[in-house]
Amino acid sequence: MIIATNVTKKFGRLKALNDVSVTCNRGQSISLIGPNGSGKTTFIKCLLGMVMPDSGFITFNQQNISRDWKYREQIGYMPQIGRFPDNMTISQILSMMKDIRKKNPKSLDEELIESFQLPSMMEKRMRTLSGGTRQKVSAALAFLFNPEVLILDEPTAGLDPLASEILKEKIRKEKNAGKLILITSHVLSDLDDIISEIIYMQEGHLVFHKSWDHLKKDTGEEKLSRAIAQVMKTR
Repeated sequence: MIIATNVTKKFGRLKALNDVSVTCNRGQSISLIGPNGSGKTTFIKCLLGMVMPDSGFITFNQQNISRDWKYREQIGYMPQIGRFPDNMTISQILSMMKDIRKKNPKSLDEELIESFQLPSMMEKRMRTLSGGTRQKVSAALAFLFNPEVLILDEPTAGLDPLASEILKEKIRKEKNAGKLILITSHVLSDLDDIISEIIYMQEGHLVFHKSWDHLKKDTGEEKLSRAIAQVMKTR
């Protein structure tokens, strides 16, 4: 699905990624974890084609992404902070994205739009929305085009408990449908029951990539936050 091979990226003297190699497959829900400055954001930007590695390469379905930008059509991305034109309404944002993507309406996934009760707010302008509602719009857009891969950056940040559970249930559903899901989050308690794999990075290096079951066995912990704390103590 997605394979990163010996990916290295420098910004001046800072080596943000240092020879990172990982393989991410369909049906996996992978948590990308690491302290601030570990290289997580740079790695995500490389996957999205927003940053080009200095060396190494990334393939999507066996095609080098540096030679074929169309792979992005198969990725749904939810940024940590969604930025939208303030004067546009939710309805206008959704219509604009549908026009840009030119996706068959029958293949659209509007489940989150309904679950988050966005239809009742369609004519509200983005500048009037709370941070949580803007987050709901971002989530709805990430899933809207039924992508093969979902990259979710702090997806539950700002969401109320009900909305957070709705989103987590949607993530489980898409994982069970065979999609690849990459999640970054500092709220590790949100991830215990939805992830199958953990990628842990530190100072640009890949420390480990293992299944959640194996990490539980290695650390003796049932909670992801405690398991990662155990890992960090030994680093």
